[in-house]
Amino acid sequence: MATRVTSGRYETVQAVFSGVLDLLASRRCAACDRIIDLQTQAFCRPCDALVERHHSTGAVFEYGGPVAAAVGRFKYQGRSELGRVLGARMAEEARVWVGRVDGVVPVPLHWRRRRTRGYDQAALLARPVARALEVPAWFRCLRRIRSTQSQVAISHAARLRNVQGAFRARALAGSPRLVLVDDVRTTGATLAAAADALRAAGAGEVHTLVLAVRVLGRAT
Repeated sequence: MATRVTSGRYETVQAVFSGVLDLLASRRCAACDRIIDLQTQAFCRPCDALVERHHSTGAVFEYGGPVAAAVGRFKYQGRSELGRVLGARMAEEARVWVGRVDGVVPVPLHWRRRRTRGYDQAALLARPVARALEVPAWFRCLRRIRSTQSQVAISHAARLRNVQGAFRARALAGSPRLVLVDDVRTTGATLAAAADALRAAGAGEVHTLVLAVRVLGRAT
C-alpha cells in the first residue's frame, strides 16, 4: 500500500536532501568538480594555480580560465549551489566595508530571465556578503524594469544604451550606504545604471562589488 507523505514531512525531507547536495557540492571545485579538501575553497589546486586575482577593491578575480568556467556553470548550467562558495570569496573582499555600509543590494535579473533560469545569481552572491558585513540584503530594493539584451559581445556605447533606464529603485530613507553586488563587470555600464537608480532613490553611497572583472580583448 502506498504511503502518503504529509506536506510537512515532504518539506523536511526536501530540506535535508537539499542540504546533503549542498554539502557534497561544496567539496567540489567550482570549475571542474574535482574533490577539494576544504569546504571554504572555491577551486582545486590545479585550477587555483590558473586563477588570476584582481588587485583593487571591488572585485575578487580576473575573468578567464577556471573563473570563467565557474561563472558559466553558475549562470547557465543550473549550478545555483555555487553561489554559496563563490559568494564566500566575495564576502572576504567585502570586509573592507565592515561598519561602513547599511545594506547589500544585488543587481537584479529581469523577471522573465529569472523565471527561465530559476534563480537570480546576484541575489545568491549577495547573501554571504551581507552576512559578512552584518547588514541586511535588500532583495526588493532594486528592480530591472526593462528586459535588456545580453551585454556580451556588444560595444561600450551599445552597452550604455542597452541599460539606460533599465533599473528603478524604491525610495530610500536616511541616505543609506550600500554595496551593489553583481557577478561580472566588463565596462561597468550595468553597475553604473543600477547605482544611478539607487542614488536617484536616495542612497547616500553606492560601492560596487563583483566576483570577476572581464578585461576586454583578452581571450578566456
